[in-house]
Amino acid sequence: MAEPLRIAIAGLGTVGTGVIRLLDANREVLERRAGRAIEVVAVNARERAKDRGVDLSPFAWVDDMQAMAARSDVDVVVELVGGSDGPALTLARAALDAGKGFVTANKAMVAHHGMELAELAAINSAPFAFEAAVAGGIPVVKGLREGTAANALTRIYGILNGTCNYILSEMERTGADFDDMLRAAQEQGFAEADPTFDIEGVDAAHKLAILAAIGFGTRIDFEAVRCAGITQVTASDIAQADALGYVVRLVGIASMEGDGRLLQRVRPCLVPFRHPLAAVTGPTNAVVAEGDFSGRLLFQGAGAGDRPTASAVVADLIDIARGQAGAPFSVPVDQLGSAEPGDPGERRGRDYIRFTVADRPGVLAEITAAMRDAGVSIESLIQRGRDHDGGAVQVAMVTHEGPEHCVTEALALLEGSANLAARPLVMPILKD
Repeated sequence: MAEPLRIAIAGLGTVGTGVIRLLDANREVLERRAGRAIEVVAVNARERAKDRGVDLSPFAWVDDMQAMAARSDVDVVVELVGGSDGPALTLARAALDAGKGFVTANKAMVAHHGMELAELAAINSAPFAFEAAVAGGIPVVKGLREGTAANALTRIYGILNGTCNYILSEMERTGADFDDMLRAAQEQGFAEADPTFDIEGVDAAHKLAILAAIGFGTRIDFEAVRCAGITQVTASDIAQADALGYVVRLVGIASMEGDGRLLQRVRPCLVPFRHPLAAVTGPTNAVVAEGDFSGRLLFQGAGAGDRPTASAVVADLIDIARGQAGAPFSVPVDQLGSAEPGDPGERRGRDYIRFTVADRPGVLAEITAAMRDAGVSIESLIQRGRDHDGGAVQVAMVTHEGPEHCVTEALALLEGSANLAARPLVMPILKD
């Protein structure tokens, strides 16, 4: 049997220790599948004395994680530190420059610097892999890169953030409002103390940019991802969506438009009850890929956590041990195209629009007049209750299918109106 694949792990949080546990628990089956043993030889973390529940004594402790890239007894560096820049990026560059394999779960770093790292990997004939960076334990990177390789993909979309999905599906289940469910998510460990990246959609945008590059053979363009989070979604929106036959989910969508431009967006959407994504609840991720020959493919599973993410990390290590890592973004980095960003105004679809307005005569007339003048056709309009104290009420509407720029124009006509008590919320209705 071939010599062992020797790895160094930077970062011993839940995922790093999960990798060590997995390698120990499944040692024999991994060796058979990889064709060689996978052995940890060195580790690094900020606190050496911390009890992590795993035996670190067989491994060399490295105080400066950058030194891992220079060790002669290391074949692959596994980075589980996080952060788009700083020490993680420095380690990635050093490892690939040294011809070491590099495996990471760091979606922010891949979204911002993936092209540079793929170029370094190609120059130095070093494997670069990041299955764990997108959707935890779901093999969606491999699924897109290999499973759909025979297809021209038209659309990739899905639920890419477990924190938001937990909050929205629990709002749906309990009737609670956003702030209450965010606190519950933090208490249960599904949301960070500072949840901004999750609830504003940035985490999902990182993942979408990576999937789009793989699925469409283009260079990553994170800056082109248009992003909106879930902080405006209320219990009333959830209830109204339910009455209309939908659930609310934060959905990342990448589509190659007919003019060859790539549209990438993260937004809360209304999802029809019958759509596969409607059944995805809790801290779960799901990705849909639509191919011209395969049709619709659904990848679903745990999007985070020590065990699923460790599983994805070790799957990359098995590929490297076999010599089957392949091109990180499905084609060699020098063959990746550069797609122009799509124009969201040209998207045709139906929308849910919710207004928070003053409860007085003439408000509906002003809203409907703006819609008429902008060319927006209204399918239905609902006012929930009446505030007899003269406070704000919510008015919701569903539009007929039309170009998005018309909705944008209508909202521009209403901007600054004394009748609007808050910024309107627009949620696209996901097509079946």
